[in-house]
Amino acid sequence: MRALGARWRHGGLLAAAALLLSACAGGGLNVAAGSGTHAFPDNYKADILAAMHAYLNDPSGIRDAAITEPMLKEVGNGTRYVVCLRFDGKRDNGSYAGLKQIEAVFLAGRFEDFVDAPHEPCQAATYRAFPELEQLKR
Repeated sequence: MRALGARWRHGGLLAAAALLLSACAGGGLNVAAGSGTHAFPDNYKADILAAMHAYLNDPSGIRDAAITEPMLKEVGNGTRYVVCLRFDGKRDNGSYAGLKQIEAVFLAGRFEDFVDAPHEPCQAATYRAFPELEQLKR
């Protein structure tokens, strides 16, 4: 009887291991519709503001900040929500660098990364003022 119980226990462990390995074999995140990766980034402004502290050497004194609404866009090998940003930030010497445009990329409703030099749809997007970005401190 004890050997039968051990066999069941080992069989269950093997099945669980096979299930975990098959989930990992997909090679990354599933970006199929309905998988949760297309969740709207409800807190996108707060996420962007927090990430700008790491992205910019000096996040204070930003001028002419503007932002778009989140939009679905093909990024890399999948579809992500993207928010376009425009702003004039400071260089290391304190002078202004000029108007810069970047994309904030979101996965499953959470900030993933900034992309420099965005193309469409940011070029034709409708921007609105983003005063919260201009109020950042070091």
